[in-house]
Amino acid sequence: MSMNRREFLAAGAASAVKVASPQANRAARCLSMADVPYQRKDPRIAMVGVGGRGTVLLKNLLGADGKIVAICDIVPDHAARAQKLVVGSKQPSPELYTRGERDFERLVQRDDIDLVIIATPWRWHAPVALAAMEHGKHACMEVPGVLTVEDCWRIVHTSEKTRRHCTMLENCCYGYNETLVLRLAQAGKFGELLWGEGAYLHDLREILFADEGEGLWRRTEHTLQNGNLYPTHGLGPVANYMDINRGDTFSHIVSMSSIERGLSDYRKDHVPAGNPKWNERYKEGDFNISLIKTARGRTITVKHDTSNPMVYSRVNALGGTKGLFMDYPPRIFLDGQKGGEEWANLDGFKEHEHPLWKSMGDIAKKLGGHGGMDFIMLFRLLECFRNGRAPDIDVYDTALWSSVVPLSIASVSQGSAPQRFPEFLPGDGKGRKPNPIGS
Repeated sequence: MSMNRREFLAAGAASAVKVASPQANRAARCLSMADVPYQRKDPRIAMVGVGGRGTVLLKNLLGADGKIVAICDIVPDHAARAQKLVVGSKQPSPELYTRGERDFERLVQRDDIDLVIIATPWRWHAPVALAAMEHGKHACMEVPGVLTVEDCWRIVHTSEKTRRHCTMLENCCYGYNETLVLRLAQAGKFGELLWGEGAYLHDLREILFADEGEGLWRRTEHTLQNGNLYPTHGLGPVANYMDINRGDTFSHIVSMSSIERGLSDYRKDHVPAGNPKWNERYKEGDFNISLIKTARGRTITVKHDTSNPMVYSRVNALGGTKGLFMDYPPRIFLDGQKGGEEWANLDGFKEHEHPLWKSMGDIAKKLGGHGGMDFIMLFRLLECFRNGRAPDIDVYDTALWSSVVPLSIASVSQGSAPQRFPEFLPGDGKGRKPNPIGS
């Protein structure tokens, strides 16, 4: 999916820091979608966007015996490649939708689709998800979800109105370490939780400057705004550890960014003079750090840097009154453990390993997809459908986690002024059970 550059820039400039009226949004509320189960069935799936990321998702869906009935992409060769993968898995040939960037509107009118998987460039997530729900389909979008506070409210209202779920495919919530730490936290091993930290620290310079794939659109985001553009890989697991939207919520955020140097320096060393990329001005500061305070007084730090050489890390740290965990490399310290003030590894906590990793970890790793977490995530999604359970990550999680992007941009633009989070889920989800990923 794509916009032309003029449309893309106009959309970004118009939507970067708007905050919707909370009074207007509360007035439009319908019955909550929290803990509403899917209708029990084996879902018929349509995929919108089957480039690099969409193809990985497709392979893992097929590995989980997901039924693919339709495929949409603006690049016919991508759609044909995906169709061949489906047929190769002994399924009927899915119908292709390749007539342009809005052909998903024709796809969602079909009456034989239950779920639409969205793996497009970020600015198309909201339009596709809204169209899917308005035509009676559940929607699952890739991260970072939606990009404006207005679209956060739109997906919430549309989900409530249509009684269709809008979830986020945050694969890092299903990683081996993340699911184990979630189960440790839910078992009380860290005591009362006090702080957490997540990040997306990943050298993407070569990808961002490529003349294909994400290089065709993702670098443009760095020309439009300055904030935390990709928070949910690190934030999502920490939000689950802390029962966010299940008794606590984000209260406010403060965000600041460093100067920009990484992309400009990379362009100087790798892009020849006269290339149109030299007309770009990068607004996004290289390193963004955002601090979130929760309603119950806990703190979450979220970092972002994709513009410099570094060792990949999502940080993934959690601390409480009885101990702490830190990842990259994984290590744990609990009050009173043997060895004094020495880190321990996770080998002594095998009894807290997630059941899906115990039973399907080898299959997940063989299929690939970020070490197996993609398969665990998609198998779990289909399992929720097939067993008539509510999704692990619901529309309120999707909206709240997504809102970090525009609120961080607003904070940076206002000299790191605090920004209040909207109340997407009234009452902070008090009375809800802990996140079911841990079960």
